[in-house]
Amino acid sequence: MNPANVTAEAASILLSVFVLAALTATMMLWVYATRLPAMRRAGLDPQAAAHTANLRGKLPASAERVADNYNNLTEAPTVFYAVALGIVVLGVADPVHVACSWSFVGLRVAHSLVQATINRVALRFMLFTLSWVALIIIIARAMAAVLAL
Repeated sequence: MNPANVTAEAASILLSVFVLAALTATMMLWVYATRLPAMRRAGLDPQAAAHTANLRGKLPASAERVADNYNNLTEAPTVFYAVALGIVVLGVADPVHVACSWSFVGLRVAHSLVQATINRVALRFMLFTLSWVALIIIIARAMAAVLAL
């Protein structure tokens, strides 16, 4: 793809993809910053993390929440990555796709911050659900655009 042919809408969607990827990288660094010191304080050998399920209950909740959020960022966001890239490649990016893409990313950022800090389940659930509403709109509109080709 020639960058000169990328529309402003497509570029914005790509930027939202990169921002979500940066959030995932940030959460990975946060996992290292919390899990490794917590394992040291708990006297756990690194081999104890061969299966992360073995760490459940052995580390403080603050470290587990960050790791849980990192894992969440490898679930629904992967659907977003695929659909967003498909929209760009097909050339069907429009202002509604842009708004929904940024809504999805913003809601996932908020979800990550809530889960990794105060962990209020009702608030997390609301943010998670709203992010899926945005993603479903993106998916439905992308499918409709492909069917109209």
